[in-house]
Amino acid sequence: MPATQIHALVECCRTGKYPALISKLRSGWVVMSEQQVLPGYCLLLPDPVVPHLNGLSLPERAQFLADMALVGDALLQVTDALRINYAMFGNMEPALHAHIFPRYANELLASKNAQPWASDWTMAPKYSDLGYGALRGRIESELNRKGKIS
Repeated sequence: MPATQIHALVECCRTGKYPALISKLRSGWVVMSEQQVLPGYCLLLPDPVVPHLNGLSLPERAQFLADMALVGDALLQVTDALRINYAMFGNMEPALHAHIFPRYANELLASKNAQPWASDWTMAPKYSDLGYGALRGRIESELNRKGKIS
């Protein structure tokens, strides 16, 4: 049994069985979140999994952060997001992973200036190829255009 959900997600990505998998980057895997609390919400999962950012060597850390920003660049290019929010906590899942949230002008006023965890996640649409597959494909194409390594 995997140590954390992050370990399990990385293993699914390695086998190509994760439905919301976007792409392999130099530092790990980029996937769309199972809960699309904001359209295009992605996660960057390091491969191999480490406990936290400080568990990476300096070059690995620089690559992970560069890949995180690359995903943000792709989201800015393929969505109508105004900006990108980035978050790394590891309190609930004690393994490094980055949350990458596109933020939009049309968000409800109550949540527009709040962090995404203030939203009602029970109301967030779940990822499906039907609902988000086209967006996933656009993100992947943009990452390929930007020269990601797969």
